[in-house]
Amino acid sequence: MSLIFHKTPVINQGNTDQKRKEIRQYFHDTFTLYETLFETLRDDSVFYQRPEPLRHPLIFYFGHTATFFINKLNVARIIEQRIDPHMESIMAIGVDEMSWDDLDERNYDWPAAKDVRAYRNKVRDVVDKTIDQLPLEMPITWEDPFWIILMGIEHERIHLETSSVLIRQLPIEYVVTHPAWPMCKHTGEAPQNELIPIEGGQIKLGRDKPSPTYGWDNEYGSFSADVVGFNASKYLVSNREFLAFVDDGGYESESWWTEEGWRWNRYKNVKHPIFWVKDGDNWRYRSMLEEIDMPWDWPVDVNYLEAKAFCNWMSAKTGKPIRLPTEAEWYRLHDLNVDVDHTDWIKAPGNINLEYWASSCPVNHFVNGEFGDIIGNVWQWTETAIDGFEGFEVHPAYDDFSVPTFDGQHNLIKGGSWISTGNEAIRDSRYAFRRHFYQHAGFRYVESSEKVTQNFNNYETDEFISQYLEFHYGDEYFSVPNFPKACIDMIFELTGHRQFERAFDVGCAVGRSSFELAKRVLHVDALDFSTRFIRNAISLREHGSLRYMITDEGELTTLKQVNLSEMGLAETADRVEFSQGDASNLKPKYTDYDLVFAGNLIDRLSRPGRFLQTMADRIRPDGLLVLTSPYTWLEEYTEKENWVGGYKVNGENKTTLDGLHDVLGEHFVPFCDPVDIPFVIRETARKHQHTIAQMTLWKRKH
Repeated sequence: MSLIFHKTPVINQGNTDQKRKEIRQYFHDTFTLYETLFETLRDDSVFYQRPEPLRHPLIFYFGHTATFFINKLNVARIIEQRIDPHMESIMAIGVDEMSWDDLDERNYDWPAAKDVRAYRNKVRDVVDKTIDQLPLEMPITWEDPFWIILMGIEHERIHLETSSVLIRQLPIEYVVTHPAWPMCKHTGEAPQNELIPIEGGQIKLGRDKPSPTYGWDNEYGSFSADVVGFNASKYLVSNREFLAFVDDGGYESESWWTEEGWRWNRYKNVKHPIFWVKDGDNWRYRSMLEEIDMPWDWPVDVNYLEAKAFCNWMSAKTGKPIRLPTEAEWYRLHDLNVDVDHTDWIKAPGNINLEYWASSCPVNHFVNGEFGDIIGNVWQWTETAIDGFEGFEVHPAYDDFSVPTFDGQHNLIKGGSWISTGNEAIRDSRYAFRRHFYQHAGFRYVESSEKVTQNFNNYETDEFISQYLEFHYGDEYFSVPNFPKACIDMIFELTGHRQFERAFDVGCAVGRSSFELAKRVLHVDALDFSTRFIRNAISLREHGSLRYMITDEGELTTLKQVNLSEMGLAETADRVEFSQGDASNLKPKYTDYDLVFAGNLIDRLSRPGRFLQTMADRIRPDGLLVLTSPYTWLEEYTEKENWVGGYKVNGENKTTLDGLHDVLGEHFVPFCDPVDIPFVIRETARKHQHTIAQMTLWKRKH
């Protein structure tokens, strides 16, 4: 096959006319190659098979990559007309295996294969004309229309690989060999594996903008790490090496498996790798299109759970700390031994980019430095769950490409496989799958006593929590200042920037007022009744950043990120001690404060009077109690008999301010006149709550 089929274009240099031709050729080559993959199906009836019960039938994937072009070009307003709204709807979204026991049983009215072929031809014409007509400037950046074209091409190359895995899972009688997909014929005795030292050093990851080639959102940003020296296996684990684990009862012994792995093992009742076929006392091997005698010197194809179990078994057998490499360790191994990247090689330095075969090959066929298959042959599982780099942001046209995988359940695979082309074949590529997922993936192991740690940062998607995160850390709306910050600023303005040693932020929610206090106070205790609020506040204090999704309209969302450093809050964040607790029943330890701040709390307590009466015992003489509230008394929070105000007494109005004087008067005096502070809570892009809270300051008597 010609290399032009598979090399992702360089987009930061070159003549625009030539680049347009190159991208057009890359599109057509990709589109044609993808169609030849489905020519390996015996007949059109096979399109409606589901090789993996948790995924759609193959007809979906045949049409999906074409509908992706139309849907994204439409979203980006590059084209206005659709081709087939029904097809572009049912084939828009695939099934991400949420878990191996989460079956999707919805019925679909799938179109005929001939209709999908006709649709693909129409899409080919539309994209070709769009490429011809779109303005093109160099470099191509991710704000440019041509970025959407490249996005569609690289998306189809991803599905070239994932669809080939599904075809490989079909019964052998459903597929036929094809001249475009030749299998390697080399095999022999498996080499003896060994551990080879890798010198420690620093690695730096992350793309800059503009980048030399197209990149997915998770590849941008920055990350650096000092990698401690380790030993790495010379070769990928071969079928022969993995056989020892199988023969030793590895699939029957719970002791080698993680809890997640053993649950999967029992659910699937697995006894051996998925592409091994038992034939009496012998083993055979299922490639994408053929079943052959077991090539013992080819890499084993397994998921993360199986690879992890093997490492645990090997560690016990050898007495060495054996595990999978981290992403950083893989890059250290790569950078010491591979000196040319995808766009620059003349001939691929590994079984990758479809430059050799449509299958694996012996683990010692391609050697980089002292190591076999640093890139290519099969993907290599790592211990690292994918997350975004510092500075990560989503592309507005494809905001759900990476974010759903940032859940701690998708582990990175590195190095590419024999069918990894385009973006998948470059050093910067970052792809991750669920740990039970099958890919053309295997592994190499490392020996290292270095513990694997990851400061994993989940995206907060709970709508209520996300509203509060936006309220505390998000944008200002309608020119109304950020409320928690405005409150703390007002306290210090009214007190002449008085110095406080100890403060108590009670009802702190997700913590912005606590962090603002910590800039001026040596120690801050912060408490809220909601463990979900506290969890996010603690995560932000520990990691310095936090990401969350806010609703725009319906199912449409926007990704937001908090960064304490950018807000000037990071250096003093460790002064805050967050705890979960009930403001109406505080523990004795919450005492001896110069300042207590209760922001928008009292009208949400079941017994606000009890809370207020205990404040005299918790605040030092001359200390301050600061309250804010919009005085929204509701019986769903506070029974009417416990309201501090907002009702009539003997026909006369009793305001909450009147009630506060009554409750606090014995031990406190007003420090100054009340102050109104407005705030806006964003619910959706077009719905906001505008409210005015009243701030009162009360000085503790001697």
